[in-house]
Amino acid sequence: MTRKLILSACALAVCTLAAQAQAQAQADAPAATSTTAAADDGAEKILVTAKRAKRVSKGATGLPMEIKDTPQTISTVDRQDIEDFGVTGSNEALRLGTGINVEQYETNRAAYNSRGFEIQLTQIDGVGMSNDWGTVVGQQDSYLFERIELIRGANGLLTGVGNASGTINYVRKRPTNEDGGEANVTWGPYGSHRLALDYNKVLTEDGSWAGRLVVAREDEDSFLRGLQDLRSSVYGVVDGQVGEHGMLTFGFSHQRSDQDSPMWGSLTLNYAGGGQAEFDRSSSTSQEWTYWDKRTNNAFVEYRHELSPDWELKATYNYRRSTEQAKLLYAFVRGAGLNADNTGLVGWPYFADVETTNHLFDLNLSGEFDAFGRRHSLIAGVSRSRQETETLTQGFDPAYLYLPFPAFPYGDGVYPEPEWLGVQDKRDGEQTLTRLYAASRLALTERLKAIVGVNAIKLQRSGANRYGNTGAVGVSYPDTTETSPYAGLTYDLTPDVLGYVSYSTIFQNQDQADYYGNYLDPMKGVNTEAGVKAEWLDRKLLTTFAVFTAEQKGLATAMPTNSPVTNKGWYVPRDVKSRGFEAEATGRVGTDTRLTLGFTRLKLTGPDGHDTSLWVPRSTVNFRFDTRVAPQLRLGLGGRWQSDVSNGAATVHQGSYLLANAFAAYELTQRTTVRLNVDNVTDKKYIGGLSYGAIYGAPREVSVTVNYKL
Repeated sequence: MTRKLILSACALAVCTLAAQAQAQAQADAPAATSTTAAADDGAEKILVTAKRAKRVSKGATGLPMEIKDTPQTISTVDRQDIEDFGVTGSNEALRLGTGINVEQYETNRAAYNSRGFEIQLTQIDGVGMSNDWGTVVGQQDSYLFERIELIRGANGLLTGVGNASGTINYVRKRPTNEDGGEANVTWGPYGSHRLALDYNKVLTEDGSWAGRLVVAREDEDSFLRGLQDLRSSVYGVVDGQVGEHGMLTFGFSHQRSDQDSPMWGSLTLNYAGGGQAEFDRSSSTSQEWTYWDKRTNNAFVEYRHELSPDWELKATYNYRRSTEQAKLLYAFVRGAGLNADNTGLVGWPYFADVETTNHLFDLNLSGEFDAFGRRHSLIAGVSRSRQETETLTQGFDPAYLYLPFPAFPYGDGVYPEPEWLGVQDKRDGEQTLTRLYAASRLALTERLKAIVGVNAIKLQRSGANRYGNTGAVGVSYPDTTETSPYAGLTYDLTPDVLGYVSYSTIFQNQDQADYYGNYLDPMKGVNTEAGVKAEWLDRKLLTTFAVFTAEQKGLATAMPTNSPVTNKGWYVPRDVKSRGFEAEATGRVGTDTRLTLGFTRLKLTGPDGHDTSLWVPRSTVNFRFDTRVAPQLRLGLGGRWQSDVSNGAATVHQGSYLLANAFAAYELTQRTTVRLNVDNVTDKKYIGGLSYGAIYGAPREVSVTVNYKL
């Protein structure tokens, strides 16, 4: 399947469907609806104000379906939860979600997993592509988003590539139909402070154009020795009507993230002679000359054209460019662990500049049609994403390599900054994903619906991945083509209870290299899910229960030592099976009380049938509860419990633990609210992530926020 063939087929499919939709619209000639109005010449004209008021996310399937009607488990972290619990970064926001584990294994890098596998697909407004290596550098400011959708399970219907973990869909804030906004000031622990502004303005008298500006700046010290974070974000978006049937949206965001004295790598907590070390939570491996700075620019343009009241053609272009500069110091042991006197650590300095550019274009046609006496929906389209990464690494005087550290924990000034000698290594990598996709929701009967979809993809990669680079220089490998089907059935057992099953094949390219420095073959497998969703209390409360199973064949599994051929880490392909169940209840109980309660239980086994990926908790519980106890006072409690975990070598162990966060919000006036947040209420000491290392979580922290409605 060549690129021309894919693009030609996509263009033909979209154009054919567009022509059919236009013909149907002319034949049916329906009357104006709430989203259209009759123009002077008798044609239908969209009202962009109505479109704004009724925005529906299509992040789960591409189809405008309610969460209850989607044959997968979906959790939502909405704007209210993010504000109530004082969450400012995307990592903290994701921790509020059911079934999502955030492995913060360094101060500036994290990995996410769900159902036992790393989440490698992140979307913004329903479009996106996989993350490099599954690793996320830094955090996005959660103030930029209206909500975050967590779609668990196989994502073949979304991109055609992916594993059985899930998809994170960040839904941006968009303009509204009313002027106004808010300003926030927050004072946090260790002298931290934060300023934030969100303001919407209707730009024309008829409301056809509106804009929104979101700004946030956070200066944060840390419980960790020397660590400081400065993060500032600005986001502007404008949308409006173009002609009688078009709607144009364009936006731009810039984020600056500077981290001084970051930890690269993490704590060594095992002794060579056996046993686990215990240090103060403030202990850090870093030195004062280290830093990790990142700049990210995002721009997007989205054009929707209403072909008829039932059909819409949408084109989206997203551009993203990020640059990083980092001086880092990796502290590690060359043997089996620390010595009994806490010595044994040696250093590896690092200085690099990284630039990543991504272009993504998506064109799709979506709408509803009548057939066999019933109403159905359809989306079909083409997308193309191209990502280029360049990494320049500085050389240094070899005399600064493997210098010994004093006994841990140590302070600043114990490992001098090397003499940097200029660019020593340059790595370039790129990947292009071209996708033809279609999905439809078919009403087989009044109660029985089928969701069917297919993705045909072509993946082209060359060069070296940022984290998964091979031992060879200028590595290239053949293009990959794959077709992934998806099928789901939903059945309305009653007007409020729905049962469902879904099936999807799994396909995921892998950036890891084998013993000889060659990239591993793509991972393939199958994912199935079945469940029941029910609405209660006049549709205010939604409960979900799902059982799932996933088989991933040829999944990259890390080996404990470097390959002598490449002097780099290497991986072997292994088959892994995940199975388990999830349950969640979310919504309102009464007028003034909201709750979310989620539970996940899973089992992960390797080819020998024994447990694998021991750093993934087998059981987790997430909960959030808030209520109005007085006309001006709201109280809330949230948190997370997880079962015990250990690292891959089982030399470091973290027992089960519970983290609880609380807030109290008091309305001083109709416009002014003061909120008190207490994180880690019980001051629990715990290790936050063991997938790639170990790092202690934050102690009890208190912050105060003043919110003023503009």
